[in-house]
Order: sequence, then structure tokens, then C-alpha cells
Amino acid sequence: MLAESILILLIEDEEPHAELIIRAFTEQGSRIHIHHVKSLSEARPFMQIQRPSLIIADWRLPDGESMELLQDNNDPLSIPLILMTSYGNERIAVEALKSGALDYVVKSPESMQDMPHLVEKALEHWVARADRIRMQEALLESEAQFRLLAENAGDMISRHAEEGTFLYISPACRTILGYPPEELIGYQHLEAIIHPDDFKTVRKSIWKNRTNPHPITVSYRARHKQGHYVWLETSARIIRDPASGKFLEIQAASRDITERKYAERALQDAHESLQQAYDRTIEGWVRALDLRDRETEGHTQRVTELAARVAGRVGFSEEEIVHIRRGALLHDMGKMAIPDEILQKPGPLTDAEWVIMRRHPIYAYEMLSPISYLLPALDIPFSHHERWDGSGYPRGLKQEQIPLSARLFAIIDVWDALSSDRPYRKKLPAEEVKKYILENSGTLFDPKLVEIFMEIVDSKEE
Repeated sequence: MLAESILILLIEDEEPHAELIIRAFTEQGSRIHIHHVKSLSEARPFMQIQRPSLIIADWRLPDGESMELLQDNNDPLSIPLILMTSYGNERIAVEALKSGALDYVVKSPESMQDMPHLVEKALEHWVARADRIRMQEALLESEAQFRLLAENAGDMISRHAEEGTFLYISPACRTILGYPPEELIGYQHLEAIIHPDDFKTVRKSIWKNRTNPHPITVSYRARHKQGHYVWLETSARIIRDPASGKFLEIQAASRDITERKYAERALQDAHESLQQAYDRTIEGWVRALDLRDRETEGHTQRVTELAARVAGRVGFSEEEIVHIRRGALLHDMGKMAIPDEILQKPGPLTDAEWVIMRRHPIYAYEMLSPISYLLPALDIPFSHHERWDGSGYPRGLKQEQIPLSARLFAIIDVWDALSSDRPYRKKLPAEEVKKYILENSGTLFDPKLVEIFMEIVDSKEE
């Protein structure tokens, strides 16, 4: 059944034929409104006031031929026209249809009675045809807008086939890469303009990630026509057919980020130089302490290397191991504040002297904590004399209250101290040092860390 909103303009000078057509629609129960006029001169002013959905017109009228009402055949908004004649004429039929008429009908009682069905079928065809034309126009308009935006954009806009071939690239490629568009469009080997070290990353990020419906951003180096490489940041998206999901193309927008990359590299270099300066400063402090406390010379370097090695086995990250190395280097930094008569005393310390000596972790914290980059490294200088059972100093922490890095370093510090010669005693054999650490596992030392440490020591000895 036809929609209720259809307005039909009927142009028919023969009253009996007009009545047959109007009655046919009425008998169908349709509420379609039919406006009847008898000539072109009556039809034209009506069409200026109202827009009919369909025109049904006699081909030959008193004041002309109704084919002059035909509009642009390719205009989806033109009014569809059904022509009627009193006699069949193949030439007229062909001319009418070629001129854009929706249909051609020879007048008869049967065709008049069947007019509603004819109109419904013809209009469905017209609507489908109009929709196709509108879609084509929308696509063309979208393509035109895309090209207008792309060709005036500072970024390089491109479209690619599944294997990476350029289907389109905007004029910005001349500015960014030095190539005119025609040298890249249809290019079969995209990898030839991407740095070999970066191509696998680009391919994996975009071409092999086809199920991702969201834009994918990747940075890489692209070869300029003059031979040097330019850093590009590309945001790409896989386009698929909405109905079938079939791959259609890749759309991408690329911008030159070479200056940004150079700035990042310069910043990274400056950061690395600063880190090296920090580390050289720490090493200078350690050498100064070694010159003052010659009986432990070399101890700091040994425990630092061993601490870094064991920390890797325990599961610390590379960044955390950097802080562990710094903390190990600085673990005795507080002794700089201990008087020489105590620090360099050849014999045992008195109880009063031990009170002063045991303040060296506090001195280390007070000296180093104002230096912000050293804050993550202070667990070892401040807490490496704490003990698993809470008998250590300076705060009497126990078990997991003691930072993990300090618990680990406490084992390594004692291992090296007992394994090294001192002015007041000779170093102990390795088996006796191992025995001492194992006997104090769970008392002075974290038992789990003792187990890991012993595995490493045994492996090294083997």
C-alpha cells in the first residue's frame, strides 16, 4: 500500500479517463490525494505552490506535450512522471523513457483500473533509484570534501591498499618528504621509504593489527627524496565495508616530528650526562671516605657490584638496581661525620664510642636526604644495620618493616666484611662465613634472602 502522504498531480483533459483513474485509487481505500487539472497551463502554477510526489499526465494535451514537464533525469529530487497515450507508439514510448519518464501507459479500462498498483511499483523503483543517486552524490561529495581538506592540510594525508600501496597522498608529501604525489601513488614497495629498523614495527602496528577498529599511532623514520631520514608520526585506521567487514583500505595522517625527536634526544642526552655527573660525584665521595677509612678500602666497590648482581636475581627492575647501586656506594657515607679517634681506632670500641658509631646511618640520611635524586637510594644507607629480629639500629625495625633493599644489603655487607682482612683480624674462610650467615638466618637476616644469596654464592664458587 502506498504511503498516505503522496500527492499525485493528474493532468488529463478527457474527463472519463480522469474519473476512471480517480475512482481506481478510491476503490483501493487509499487516502492519497489526487489533484486533477486539464492542461499544462493549469499544472504549472499548481506546481509552483505545491510539490506533488508523482505526475500522471496525458502525453498530448490541448496546450502542448506533457514531456516538457520532465526534469533532469539524474536529479534524485526531480518529480517522477508517468505518461499516458490513447494509442501505442513505440517511438513515443522509447522517447519518453529515454527522456526520464518513470513509465509509459496506453490508456484502456484495464490500465486505468490497475493504475494504483502501477503507481506503487513505479514509485518503489523511483525511490530505490533516487536513493542510489543520492548515495553516489554523497560519496562524491565526501570524496570532494576529503580532497579539499587533505590538499590544504599541513599533515600528509594518505590512503593505502592492503599491501601498503599508495592509493592517494596529499600534496604535503612534497613538503615533508620531497616527493611529488605522482611519484608515490601506486608505489608497490612502501618499505623502500621506511627505515629498515622501523619497518617491522610499522607493519606489526598497522598491517598486522587489522582487527583493531581504533586509530593506531606509530612513529618511524621515512626516507626523504634527498636521501636523509625524517621522523614521522602516523595515525592510521583500517577501513572496512560496514556490511561485509571486508578490508577496503588504510587511511593515514602523518606529520613531521623530526624536530621533536631531536629535542627529545637532546633532552635524553642531557639527562644521561646529568646522571653520569651524579654518579661521578658519588664515586668522589666514596673515594674521599676510603682515604679517610683505609681499613675498609675496596669494601664499598665490592659490595656494590655484588648487591647489583643479587638484586637482579631477586627481581628488582633495572631502574631500581640503579638506586641500589647508589645506595650501596653511599652505605657508609655517614662515617664522614664520625670523629677520627673513633673511626680509625685500631682496637675495640667502648660502649660510649659505639653509641656515636651507631649514629652513622642517621648522619648519612641527614647529609643525603636534601638531595632529591638520591632519595630512592637512601633505604640502604639508613637501614642496612637493621636486623630481622629488631635488634639492629638506628630505629630498631624488624622483618618486613625493613626495606627489602636494606635487608638484602645487610647480608652482602656482612659477607664482605667477614671475607676481608682487617687490621685487627684476618679474613675468615668462606665456609665459616657461610656458616655464620646461615646460623643467623631468621635472627639477623631475612631467611628467604639468605637462601637466594647462598644459591648465588654456591653458583659463583662452582
